[in-house]
Amino acid sequence: MGKIKFVIKRTGAIVPFNPDRITNAIYRAAVAVGGRDKEKAEQLCKQVVAIMEEKFEDGYKPHIEEIQDIIEKVLIENGHAKVAKEFILYREEAAKRRRADSKHFSKPSEFIPWAKVWRSLDWAVSHNLHTVQAINERIRAGEFPHIVHECETFYETQLDTAAEIIKERSDKLKMVFVSGPSSSGKTTTTIKLKQRLNKLGMNFKPLVVDNYFFDLEMHPKDEFGDYDFETPQALDLQMINEHLKLLADGKEVKVPYYDFKLGKRFLNQTPLQLKENEVLLIDSLHGLHPEFSKEISADLKFKLYLEPLLQMKTGDGVYIRWTDLRLIRRMLRDSVHRAYNPEQTLLHWHYVRSSEKRNILPYCNTADYIINTSMSYEVPLYASKLLIDFIEWEKKYKDDPLRIDAYTRATRISKVLQEVEPIADDSPIPGDSVLREFIGGSTLNYH
Repeated sequence: MGKIKFVIKRTGAIVPFNPDRITNAIYRAAVAVGGRDKEKAEQLCKQVVAIMEEKFEDGYKPHIEEIQDIIEKVLIENGHAKVAKEFILYREEAAKRRRADSKHFSKPSEFIPWAKVWRSLDWAVSHNLHTVQAINERIRAGEFPHIVHECETFYETQLDTAAEIIKERSDKLKMVFVSGPSSSGKTTTTIKLKQRLNKLGMNFKPLVVDNYFFDLEMHPKDEFGDYDFETPQALDLQMINEHLKLLADGKEVKVPYYDFKLGKRFLNQTPLQLKENEVLLIDSLHGLHPEFSKEISADLKFKLYLEPLLQMKTGDGVYIRWTDLRLIRRMLRDSVHRAYNPEQTLLHWHYVRSSEKRNILPYCNTADYIINTSMSYEVPLYASKLLIDFIEWEKKYKDDPLRIDAYTRATRISKVLQEVEPIADDSPIPGDSVLREFIGGSTLNYH
């Protein structure tokens, strides 16, 4: 064992020192600039640790910023200027986000589609669904089925508009991207959009972007050692661009196949070509990321962005966070379809959130159209499904310095779910609702 046993996080929490986190941080920065040499990342980590051992006294607890300063120094001295630049950029962006989270700025956040938010708030106010108190009163008056109808109609109307805009541009269009952060409802929306456009005479071919993942062993990891599938660099962006360009030119490509059980990608598997009247349909987290389709001119693609932009205030005047809705959605979906414990989803969410703040949300305002996929009625449903769990997680992680994020989210969500009137009966929800993607019981075929 070396001199360094503990480190101080930015929160002030003292946690055990784990050199693997240094390796992961270096490797993530390398992956972001096209490098995939894990052994080199491990070697550089050893140099960082050696400098720490030499620089700090026995028993000293370095701050995370001190360690990151040493990482920068080692990267530059070893001739990895590009990786160092990416690492520095990541630090600066993270610091900027922390400042934005802790202060009130007059400048609007670029992460928020303000025009769509305003329209969504206007809709919520006009339907008396803009506060928890208001929806509670309507539920107690026996109006839950009517609330469901109102919310579903709002969502379907947005889909109709998106389909009309796409049809208007169909003469030149070669591809439609359906994008948005985790659990925003991309799968259901893609299916329903395709149904509408088929009726309007448009034909689609899907491109499954998951098949472009690099082999699992080449993925970066998060600070807890979990493989990170959330970053765009987990995908072979160069190959995606090459294939999109060829497809747009009417040429054939051979799409790879990714085996999730083996964590391996097999190249040149499935032939794909667009006929004269066909459009490529792409459902992806990163469809709006500039690197995803940089070779394709804007007039050939339509970019749709989804997010549950719920406009509902709690009793203390705070709006329910969209990220909390998506966290619950993913918990329910993963437990139903992926045998993934909801608690694991909570513990991993900090990393999902970090990646989307950097790689997804900043590009929301580059979309051609935005769909609000929130359903005001989903909050009462979640109260009956997960309230007890969130109360337990709040207790469990209260004094765990490594799980401050999980504790903060559990505390915030349990407070909301305790305030809302719970609904256990989901029978009023249509079988093709976007919410069925998460709570189960969908009549749509997701395969």
